[in-house]
Amino acid sequence: MPTNQSIEDIILDRDRRGLSKLREHLPADFCDQAASLVLRRPGTVLIATGFYILAGGGAETDGPPGAIAIGNALRSLGYDVVYVTDKYTVPFLEGHDAPVVDFPITDNESSRRFAAELLKRLAPSLLIAIERCGPTYESLYRNMHGQDISQYNARIDHLFNDFPYSVGIGDGGNEIGMGILKDEIPEIPTLVKLPCVTFTTQLIVTSVSNWGGYGLVSAISRRTGRNLLPTVEGEEQLIKSMVDMGAVDGFTNKPEYKVDGFPLEENSITLARLRELLATEGIAGG
Repeated sequence: MPTNQSIEDIILDRDRRGLSKLREHLPADFCDQAASLVLRRPGTVLIATGFYILAGGGAETDGPPGAIAIGNALRSLGYDVVYVTDKYTVPFLEGHDAPVVDFPITDNESSRRFAAELLKRLAPSLLIAIERCGPTYESLYRNMHGQDISQYNARIDHLFNDFPYSVGIGDGGNEIGMGILKDEIPEIPTLVKLPCVTFTTQLIVTSVSNWGGYGLVSAISRRTGRNLLPTVEGEEQLIKSMVDMGAVDGFTNKPEYKVDGFPLEENSITLARLRELLATEGIAGG
């Protein structure tokens, strides 16, 4: 691995969708800026994830592993972590040492009330969304093919509306946080034409959303001097377990040991490179 590669270089490598073209519209060190925000907001963090794959009839393998990587890292630093998703992804997040909120799939007003009550009850210091579909200007939720998946998608974005401290992670343009680049995304032919309009305070763009999660953890690791990344072996086993429970690959639409079309061996390259980067900087552990 070239020694001059940054975290951002690594998570945007092997870009199949053209997300790299959005990089010029963000700070060069967008992962570090997100990590700085995270570390300034100790307390309770809500992490939203889960993306329903229409052709696969279930939630995908991209998102939940990255959410758990972030959650485990933050818990090790003393944060209280709560995962927020809907019924299609709840099983993949249960059993990972943090509560899981099953956000109901319902109408707009009921969703707004549920979000307000959740924020009041948990009083989070920070919100993070990773691979979580957000609304277009039409208030519809669309996949990469432009298909309306609103009936399979809880309106978790209501948590983020007007919340002052948040991080969004996405790889296609239709995820919570991409509102920051809603004007630029349609200009790239390989991205969605109707992007998500929900903003976050900080945005991480990445070739695969899980990789963006690892990128955030890497940047947090740098700032704390502790390698908080999951191991390659542990992450591969986590993804396999989710597939065995019914998760599908977002590219093939099948329950395969893949993430966005990348077989586990290829998917693991990014995590291995991030771990190597930290090691070269003297940050050991994990």
